[in-house]
Amino acid sequence: MTSEIGLRGRKKAATRAALSGAAARLALVSGIESVTADAIASEVGVSPRTFHNYFSSKEEAVLAHFEESVHDWVSLLRARPADEPIWDSLEHVVVQIVTNHERSLEETAALVELVESSPSLLAKKLEVHLRVTRLIGEVIAERTGTDIDTDLYPNLLYMAVGAAVRASFDLWMGGKSGASGPEELVREAIRQLRQGLPPP
Repeated sequence: MTSEIGLRGRKKAATRAALSGAAARLALVSGIESVTADAIASEVGVSPRTFHNYFSSKEEAVLAHFEESVHDWVSLLRARPADEPIWDSLEHVVVQIVTNHERSLEETAALVELVESSPSLLAKKLEVHLRVTRLIGEVIAERTGTDIDTDLYPNLLYMAVGAAVRASFDLWMGGKSGASGPEELVREAIRQLRQGLPPP
């Protein structure tokens, strides 16, 4: 019975990922305004009803990768040794994230550009961001003995590290960095944050 439930869960996760991937591909080709739930469902070979069982809108489907990446951060951070200094844990996590080859940096950059150029996607992203990024702060709070609701530290730390990853990503994708890759940039970004971001 347990294995049957596990198989069902994996099939649901695979269907959700396929729908999200199809939504992103279609939006990148045609623009989010031209994409419909029916087209996304057809791309995956399921019914529109199935699509709506997983997502309330095409925007939510496109942005599912963002929400999943936050859950990846949370899982990776929880998996670090409990006695490891928080900065060491965060550095391990961000390096794993930026060196994950399941989604190319070029594809990620295209999706970021798509989201930031679409009012409907940007509005939905802000909604998702407010809901899920707090999860990272909660794990940081647990590991540092602080309170996400009353202490500045966990809130500031997860936002600072997120900004460091984004700055490193943007610099690398700009093509003018002398770094060997995004891993070098995020390690340097974390190093500078650990030092209090001293003047160059």
